Amino acid sequence: MTQNLPAPLCAGQPRKSAADQVSKVTKIDNHNLVTTRELAKLLRLQVTSLWEKKCPAALLPPLMVWGAPGLGKSSIIRDLAREHGVGFIDIRLAQREPVDIRGLPVPDKDGVKWLVSSEWPRKPDSRGIILFDELTAADRSLQVAAYELILDRRLGDLYTVPDGWYICAAGNRTEDRAVATTMSSALANRFLHVELQGDVECWIQWAIGHDVHPTVIGFLRARPELLFAQKNENLERGWPSPRSWERASSMLKLVGKDDPRMLRSIVYGLIGNHAGVEFMAFLDVSDSLEDVLQAMLSPKSKISIPKKADRTYAFCSAMVYHLWRGQDERREKTLLDGFFRLSQKLPSSFAAMSMIDAMGDSDAKAEKLFSHPQYRDWAALHGAALKQRLRDGQTAAAKADTDSSADADAGR
Repeated sequence: MTQNLPAPLCAGQPRKSAADQVSKVTKIDNHNLVTTRELAKLLRLQVTSLWEKKCPAALLPPLMVWGAPGLGKSSIIRDLAREHGVGFIDIRLAQREPVDIRGLPVPDKDGVKWLVSSEWPRKPDSRGIILFDELTAADRSLQVAAYELILDRRLGDLYTVPDGWYICAAGNRTEDRAVATTMSSALANRFLHVELQGDVECWIQWAIGHDVHPTVIGFLRARPELLFAQKNENLERGWPSPRSWERASSMLKLVGKDDPRMLRSIVYGLIGNHAGVEFMAFLDVSDSLEDVLQAMLSPKSKISIPKKADRTYAFCSAMVYHLWRGQDERREKTLLDGFFRLSQKLPSSFAAMSMIDAMGDSDAKAEKLFSHPQYRDWAALHGAALKQRLRDGQTAAAKADTDSSADADAGR
């Protein structure tokens, strides 16, 4: 039988390693990047597997979430605990001492006994999530103190974590110019590692569900690269991140536009001068929230759709913001009527974006929109754009899955 043998090396020709040959086939992503939606999905898989007893607690690998400061790593995990109605314990390791983890030695007549912290869960049938936050900011002595609890779910013979409690950790990367130390290989080898990346579409869906000010959402629709931006900003002061945008939203609701000088100082202090200048300019030209609300509530009001893209983003965000704030069925119906009346006048790309934002991840909201009497007319105008936008979203998700599979195959 004839075999296909590789060509012989010529004299002086360097031999290529397997890694070199693999690198030509596909680029290996050593960071294992995930979006906020993908991280939440992975967390749900792990906690439901634990709580439905599909996998023993001892065999479920703890998750280590890497990412730059301000991306909302701990917020995603906290929201998951709130969603399931379970306990949540946030351990900021950088602010602790080893005795806080291991316990306090107390002299006893027969020697020394250890008093374990009361914050660790005790009830055998309880459920919850223990997050070791800022793991990479803790020095080695604290990391060593946490080893046993994270990896073995116990502290010697003194304490064992109840099976219903999921353990995970989060930390910054060394390149983030935040306090970060390297993780030992022994600890790293026990974790399932992912790195959270800033994703505007995922964050906007989160923001809509968490009452973030629509002007902030509209601005980041227009300038998505400013969701997370460290370039040209003073990282020892405020700079744009999902965390700082959420806080800017809260302060905008408190101050409003009545005191522009104070609002400008607040915005610059939270998101930095470069992004702050752009946001304040956007705020000055964006339509008033009350104007959009009145247009939705009054069928006889004159509809004036902005012509510039940035103002249209603000207009659409305001529509979605008001849509589900009806205090009773009658007002909700009026707002739905107004949403369809206004969105039919929009360019199709903006109308489709608004429809997807309005649906969010809620089947109930989607049902109300699709069963509305005006949906048929809306779909005749914008249905093709909606299908294309949904198709683009599915394609992006499939591409992310394909890239992850390719990276995994290349690493074998």
